Amino acid sequence: MNETAVIENTVATGSFEESYIRMRQKEGRIYTDEELLQLPDISSGHRYYKEWLLRKKSCTRLKKYIEKKIRSVKILEMGCGNGWLSHCLSQIPGSEVTGADINRIELQQAKRVFKNVPNLQFVPGGINAAGIPDAYFDFVIFASCIQYFASLEELVRDAMRKLKDSGELHILDSPFYKPVETTAAAERTKEYFDRMGFPQMADSYHHHSLDELKQFDCKILYQPNFISRYLYRNKTPFPWICIKKS
Repeated sequence: MNETAVIENTVATGSFEESYIRMRQKEGRIYTDEELLQLPDISSGHRYYKEWLLRKKSCTRLKKYIEKKIRSVKILEMGCGNGWLSHCLSQIPGSEVTGADINRIELQQAKRVFKNVPNLQFVPGGINAAGIPDAYFDFVIFASCIQYFASLEELVRDAMRKLKDSGELHILDSPFYKPVETTAAAERTKEYFDRMGFPQMADSYHHHSLDELKQFDCKILYQPNFISRYLYRNKTPFPWICIKKS
């Protein structure tokens, strides 16, 4: 059964998941099993080839960072989607990786495609799901997903409970805005979802500011400059943020 048929047979009418998956399908962001197995590498003819080049760079930086930190490492990726990044992180020697997401359709694909990776598992649900123990992980990763969480402060506090002492939370490949930019950004987002035919998605997409993280032990490991952020050329336009559990 192809990916389109899977979507047609499993989405629940009217749900966020249905809207999200159908929108990604329309955007061309639903990948075949064969494509997923190779990500972040993808054909140069693919419509998102340049975007995946940037995702590959951020993935490589994160892997190198973790490899230098600890030899035996437990990693949780929240909002893992189809699991491509969790799979890449599982290639770190001595790693034990858990990917979690409320999106059961992409999670089913992740389980199917990466079922033979012994140090990689996927758990359905959010940060407080039963399969995600407290004080267990060395790293919690949020990649390209914080825009789907309404409260960044609550999200960080929940993630802190999942970390061991001195563990680290990492946020990457995610947009942040200055407080004065959020209203205009929300209008652009609404216009985009209206144009795509999924106006209801605007209520589930949130625009966060770095000011929301000031109360935490926060360090920016990568900060895009004006040119890379607004011209979106060969450098990721998103910051890489590390928050340590004190």
